[in-house]
Amino acid sequence: MSFFGLVVFMMAQLGYTGLIRMTGVNKYMSWITAMVVQTLALYFLAMVNFLEFGLKAVVIVGCIGLVVRVGLISFNRGKLPFEGIHYFDFWMLFLGIMMGRTLYFSPLIHYDNYSHWAVMVKFLLFQGHLPAGGETLISFTSYPPAAALWITEFVSWVGFSEGAMLVGQFLLIWAGLYALFAALRDRSRTMTAFFLCFIIAISNVFNIAIRMNNLLVDFVLPVLAAAAFAGIYSYRRHPWLQCVTAGIFSAELLLIKNSGTMYVVMIGCYLMYSLTTNYSVGKHWLRIRFASWRTALTMGLSYLPFFWWNQHVHNTFHAVTKHQISAQAYQSQLNHESSAVMGRISHQFIHQILTLNSLSTRGVLLINIGLIVAWVVIGLVLHKRTPLLKVLLAIDLSFVVYYVSVLAMYLVSMPYKEAIHLDGLEVTYLAWWF
Repeated sequence: MSFFGLVVFMMAQLGYTGLIRMTGVNKYMSWITAMVVQTLALYFLAMVNFLEFGLKAVVIVGCIGLVVRVGLISFNRGKLPFEGIHYFDFWMLFLGIMMGRTLYFSPLIHYDNYSHWAVMVKFLLFQGHLPAGGETLISFTSYPPAAALWITEFVSWVGFSEGAMLVGQFLLIWAGLYALFAALRDRSRTMTAFFLCFIIAISNVFNIAIRMNNLLVDFVLPVLAAAAFAGIYSYRRHPWLQCVTAGIFSAELLLIKNSGTMYVVMIGCYLMYSLTTNYSVGKHWLRIRFASWRTALTMGLSYLPFFWWNQHVHNTFHAVTKHQISAQAYQSQLNHESSAVMGRISHQFIHQILTLNSLSTRGVLLINIGLIVAWVVIGLVLHKRTPLLKVLLAIDLSFVVYYVSVLAMYLVSMPYKEAIHLDGLEVTYLAWWF
């Protein structure tokens, strides 16, 4: 690993986070927001064939931002208020350093689309452009490139290696997890912060199907989505920040993988709810109208980068590729599968999600039991108001939506041999559980 490159890269991140915080972004949200902004900038430059220039320019701009911030602070201008340091800041820093060091010396796991992301990063780094129509090296041509672009930016400065790629992706995961602390109203309340630390730690117990020693993005997606929810909640008194956060994170999720659509829909629904309940001016129907047009505009704009990518795939790769969102592919799949085949897949799917042998199913039961017990203790024993039943209802509803969407994926976009064995179910299920 290039020590000089690592220092320059970290200087750029400090520059971006400092400038972003000057716009009112929460301290805990600033790291992941900076990474999302850089990735979207790289995506735009890659789409106009300036990727090689962008890999250098994006980092240099961040370093310039750091110099500007230091200059402003030295003249007592633009100085941000000190928000204090809490024990979970040290815990997350320690966790990040130890995990980063471990991953750097870990072997990279390759399998099917696990290896796609590594091949994609290597292609982007050494070719300096997105795959073209004649490329045979990239088989998952419809997969959006956002995660690969971020990792490429990192390894272009610190040096290309399997460990460096793993660390690059872990930076996204770490920043997304750190952003969750933005949702804490009172960070001095030790028990609440400890509970969040416990959730982050226990997620690794239920993450045995994904882990972090591969470049599979199914764990990155829910972490970024959770960060978006935390941001929308923490900006509940700042509607424009809510919309910007929802917009850029939704764009990022769509550009990481097509299955990010599930999370984007949920982000849009939560943005609508938050804008409606926290906008206190006017009658109820005025609040709904205010929230509706802002949500529609935000989510519509967030879709444009993904629409651009779909147009690029359609114009560059004429054949329908693996896991591509295509009405033609879905119709062909349905035409080739009988109702009996669909019935077998559905039966196998229902049996799997109801069996107690599945670790992820146990996780769902643990969530339900934990929230019900907490509601009984707080509401019936301590006689205090608690929204835990509403939270439980929302969580269970999200699981139902997830079940339906995943079953649809097996029915219309997977070959029968993979679908009947429910390949990848535990991976995506555990990610959604988190």
